[in-house]
Amino acid sequence: MPLHPEIARFLATLPAPPEGPLDPVAMRAGDEAHVAPLAERLPLHRVEDRTAHTASGDVPVRVYTPTEADAHGVIVYFHGGAFFLGSLETHDHVARSLAKETGLTVVSVGYRLAPEAAFPAGLDDCHAVVRWAAEQGEDLGWDGTTLAVAGDSSGGNFVAAVVARAHDEGFDRITHQILYYPSLDLDFDEDRHPSLRENAAGYGLETAGLKPFNAFYLGSGADPADPRVSPLKRGDLSGLPKALVVTAEFDPMRDEGELYGKRLREAGVEATVARYEGAGHGFVQHFSWIPEYHEVFARTRDFIAGKA
Repeated sequence: MPLHPEIARFLATLPAPPEGPLDPVAMRAGDEAHVAPLAERLPLHRVEDRTAHTASGDVPVRVYTPTEADAHGVIVYFHGGAFFLGSLETHDHVARSLAKETGLTVVSVGYRLAPEAAFPAGLDDCHAVVRWAAEQGEDLGWDGTTLAVAGDSSGGNFVAAVVARAHDEGFDRITHQILYYPSLDLDFDEDRHPSLRENAAGYGLETAGLKPFNAFYLGSGADPADPRVSPLKRGDLSGLPKALVVTAEFDPMRDEGELYGKRLREAGVEATVARYEGAGHGFVQHFSWIPEYHEVFARTRDFIAGKA
């Protein structure tokens, strides 16, 4: 099917990208300027900013409690943004929808960003907060059952890297991994995955933009050949938590997400791959107000509940 008309209309309004090198400070400010006022955000039982005291240092987190029940399962959520953009604020609406639709407590991680924080600072923060969530379970109201990790785009990269690291360290509390249009292979050779050519231009995120957008992370010491950076390069995916991998039809990175799901299944891991037709990269963050894309949160709920 063609690109969703609402997405196409929005893309047609965007100005041409500015020439010259990317300015992370200006781009972050631009993203923050579009955050909805608090009064317009989805209401939940409780939303609380906290500090997770972890082995990686003090990490800001935002805890979303959906109902007044004494205990819930927990989702630890890593926002996207090519490792240098995104924040607790820019992805607040995603975390709220996750909490509302799944009925689980969501812990959103304000991990350190490149280039100011060199690799593996952000990854270390995400891994450490998952450990912290398990250790502080009683304080968080964790019911001791579901401990899922979820992330979009580069946040999905961190999901795959965190579950692999947890497995290698013998930490077996993570029950589910949820990746929305993940960036899993930071080798951007256009011949590596067909979608890099098929969806190269005209759908929002463009293949030509992948290298400059990820340059801040790679320039901070992240080697694309390292499985911690490109989780698709991990040789053995066996023993990892069950997975939901959401991809978008018109995303240059579509195929790497789908390949991850395929390789998980080949390794004996339960994995569901769901491609959203008519969508481009970033649709969970930018277009989840469209009913057929908001459904991704219900799909996530059903996946965690064992219904999908």
